[in-house]
Amino acid sequence: MRSFTQKFWASVFSLFLLVSLGSWDAKAQTTISGTVTDADTKETLVGVNIVVKGKVIGTITDLSGKFSLNVNQEPPFTLIFSMVGYTSQEVEITGGISNLSIQLAESSIMGQEVVISASRVEESIMKSPVSVEKMDIIAIREVPQASFYDALNNLKGVEMSTQSLTFKSFNTRGFNSNGNVRTVQMIDGMDNQAPGLNFSVGNIVGISELDLESVELIPGAASALYGPNAINGILLMNSKNPFQYQGLSANVRTGFMNEDSRTQPGTGFYDFSARYAKAFSDKVAFKVNVSYLAADDWQANDFRDQSLLNGSTIEGGNRLNNPGYNGVNVYGDETNVSMTSVANQMVAAGVLPQAALGLIPNTFVSRTGYRESDLADYNTKSLKLNAALHWRLNDRVEAILQGNYGFGTTVYTGADRYSIANFNLGQYKAELRGANWFLRAYTTQERSGDAFAVGIAAQGINEEWKRSQQWFPEYVGAFVQAKLQGADDATAHGAARGFADQGRFLPGTPEFEAAKQRVISRPIPGNAQGVGAQFVDKTNLYHFEGSYTFTGIKFAEFVAGANYRIYALNSEKTLFATDENGEEFTINEYGGYLQGSKLLFNDKFKLTASVRYDKNENFQGQWSPRVSGVYSVNNHNFRASYQTGFRIPTTQDQFIDLLTPQARLLGGLPLFRDRYNFNSNPVYSLATVQQFGAGVQADTQPGSPVYQQSIQQATQLAIQQATQIVTEQVQAGLIPPSEAPAAIAALVPQLVPGIAAQVVPVNASTANLGTLTPFELTEFKPERVKSFEVGYKGLFSNRLLVDAYAYFNRFENFIGGQVLVQDGDPNTGGLGPNPITGLNLIGVGPGGRSIYSIPVNRTEIIQSWGWALGLDYKLPKNYSIGGNVSYNTLSNLDELAETGFQPSFNTPEYRYVINFANREVVDNVGFSLSYRWQGEFVWQSSFVGPAVSSQQLSVMPAFGTFDAQVSYKMKSIKSILKLGGTNLFSNGYRQAWGNPTVGSMFYISLTFDEFLN
Repeated sequence: MRSFTQKFWASVFSLFLLVSLGSWDAKAQTTISGTVTDADTKETLVGVNIVVKGKVIGTITDLSGKFSLNVNQEPPFTLIFSMVGYTSQEVEITGGISNLSIQLAESSIMGQEVVISASRVEESIMKSPVSVEKMDIIAIREVPQASFYDALNNLKGVEMSTQSLTFKSFNTRGFNSNGNVRTVQMIDGMDNQAPGLNFSVGNIVGISELDLESVELIPGAASALYGPNAINGILLMNSKNPFQYQGLSANVRTGFMNEDSRTQPGTGFYDFSARYAKAFSDKVAFKVNVSYLAADDWQANDFRDQSLLNGSTIEGGNRLNNPGYNGVNVYGDETNVSMTSVANQMVAAGVLPQAALGLIPNTFVSRTGYRESDLADYNTKSLKLNAALHWRLNDRVEAILQGNYGFGTTVYTGADRYSIANFNLGQYKAELRGANWFLRAYTTQERSGDAFAVGIAAQGINEEWKRSQQWFPEYVGAFVQAKLQGADDATAHGAARGFADQGRFLPGTPEFEAAKQRVISRPIPGNAQGVGAQFVDKTNLYHFEGSYTFTGIKFAEFVAGANYRIYALNSEKTLFATDENGEEFTINEYGGYLQGSKLLFNDKFKLTASVRYDKNENFQGQWSPRVSGVYSVNNHNFRASYQTGFRIPTTQDQFIDLLTPQARLLGGLPLFRDRYNFNSNPVYSLATVQQFGAGVQADTQPGSPVYQQSIQQATQLAIQQATQIVTEQVQAGLIPPSEAPAAIAALVPQLVPGIAAQVVPVNASTANLGTLTPFELTEFKPERVKSFEVGYKGLFSNRLLVDAYAYFNRFENFIGGQVLVQDGDPNTGGLGPNPITGLNLIGVGPGGRSIYSIPVNRTEIIQSWGWALGLDYKLPKNYSIGGNVSYNTLSNLDELAETGFQPSFNTPEYRYVINFANREVVDNVGFSLSYRWQGEFVWQSSFVGPAVSSQQLSVMPAFGTFDAQVSYKMKSIKSILKLGGTNLFSNGYRQAWGNPTVGSMFYISLTFDEFLN
């Protein structure tokens, strides 16, 4: 892998050298200098951006508002003067000027932003062919939330999933998830995903807020221009160019976090960042960034019972009343078995008399677990480092070398909760850029650090102390002893757990900590020494990309681009499967696109069409067309679009092979079906097994015909056994022949319960075999969506901005998790549906069972639709009020639930946001208020207990939050003081099943900017 990385960078720098040698030119220089001022106040403006139109050359105004620019071009040419919050101005230059005076007017008209994300070319946000949300520098600075990333939740149609203070995942238009693989997050053109996970780790290793110039979000499908996986949206974060944003800036933020159910409800947090940028000339500039955050994290403390075993319910179950309790955020208690199954094994081993089977209830028992707060590292921290060198080779070409490095500790929710300790991710980029083209190469280097799976760690600690093969028999034996002494079932269960748990490692003790360290130092799934919980991932990504906008074609505008990507999987053979040589796989992808646009009908209608082709070596190639039209009349813009998107299965969807407490997670590629003998030992869907199990349960009840027939059969067998036993006793001279009938009659009632305990389940299983149908696996394909959207964006009286859209999505080959169950004994499983296999599948048979979670394509066409409306109104005296409301729904959820499929739509139908603000209510003082509400919905994921998920019981309640901030601009020291708070009503809420409870944050921050106006 090291040699590959060296070859990668050798190729990149060779290209740099080639371009550099051919880029020097010698032309007459034109010098322009002058001053830029505010048109109203006449004060000089600092940091105004000045560029030559169509070139990369430019400069900024200094601390006195003055500028000087040398241009290697003879006049005439055009200079563009721009600054956030002001209306841009173009000035034609006809010769050298030394006293140019420019006045910029503050922008008072809404909707004047320029975006690039929608078409990969600059265009007005009002005339964008698709929905686009944007936050500029001023909007970022004035959000009431503690960070800009938290403020994404206030954008129209955006949902978030908070897994940690520093780990949040965004989503649009349904199918939200922790670690969202249907959205793409990019920083300066680099895909910010962790390559082994295929999703962005929030902003823990992202971009510093001081270095953030703008955020653009496209909701919905964006594959036509951005390629695989941008099926539910794309987020583009653009950092500040050191030529345009110079000087020193720094921010310190501190405050208080409070949530009543935390171990310590109230704790402090600390956040510091600094940026320095300098241009040595018009040719060379650099920047460096550093930021660091430390806090005690939000805690996952949902202790409800998601086992649904033994007649328990989510709200009513607990460790005292349910021996099979499985708390949502309690771990190690996922390990459970049937007492009947254990007792039968003990009888077979000769350590439990057969007669004792009649004392054993058909009850599931789980091991005693540990709370997440006992295991996870809640000392969250995030360190971000960034450096970039920009070199303008000439007026047409700029070279960029950039490195982003992030290091941190957080918690992530996947199939398990993962304590991501000392995680680090580096992104390193080399780029050549012109006014209408770019070439880019970058690599992402992921290192999982000391990460471990919390659930597996708890399981491992239990096994370190006492193996389950010992614990469960001890439990059953103690239960029988208590019953023989006259205890009722509840008392017997308490006595059994107390006996089996004697000497258990308690959290905080040296024995517990030592066992934990042993477990989390062993990679998943462990070795001969014991269970391993360490999550190992050192996967690298290598990406090459280029784009060119054709400027010489007059009848239309064209943009073309292509990319090539390599995933080099590396989990040290713990997370991913290996090939026949014992090596982990490498995945190659490539793609290209072409887009054309043309103005029609007196330039009032813009037609845009694009097509893209992408190929992953494990799947067939994918075509992604898009057609859109925008009709503009004055300040009113009507748009319609049809586009397709696709999602290539993630690296884990393709190659994962990981045993977790809930199930073994497998990739969907054909190699796993062979490796786990799905063809010779069939698998069954969880829905099928649950239906079968319900039938068996009903037929084991005393009132059922099957039960009555089984008791009759058990009585006949008991008579036969009693007769044989008594006959042997008579022959041995132990009892006289005349007493034999009475002895047989007395012995039969003693034998019937034990025999019935074996006969009844087999007969019940036989009676329900008709419901057992093996699951048919089909070819694994990329997921596709066809999206139709209509929208409107308009401005009324320069005061009311209206932005609305409606969409309809049609998904094909939808990828979702399918839980499959397999007979643990291939000898019986290979016979197809039979009574013993049936008992094994429901966990009460002698052979046990294997549970798998595997991604599959659905044959159903899955349809979703929704709409959103945003309103922003400028009130007198600089006040503004606005908000948005969105609606999203999945049309055929009930139909899918009947088949056992878990679509994981994970989105409330309604959500809304209301904002009220004034940037300067009095001199230098501003404020902003925000209220956000969302309705309840069902959360489905591999973390949710299978029974809970299949019955759609994992409901996330509705909640609302109120955020506020007030700021004071201290011009004399070029600083802004900000005081704010989030979730001020202190109503704790969760955004996903198993995720932490989010409380209130109160903060104060001071931001210094050398170029603050």
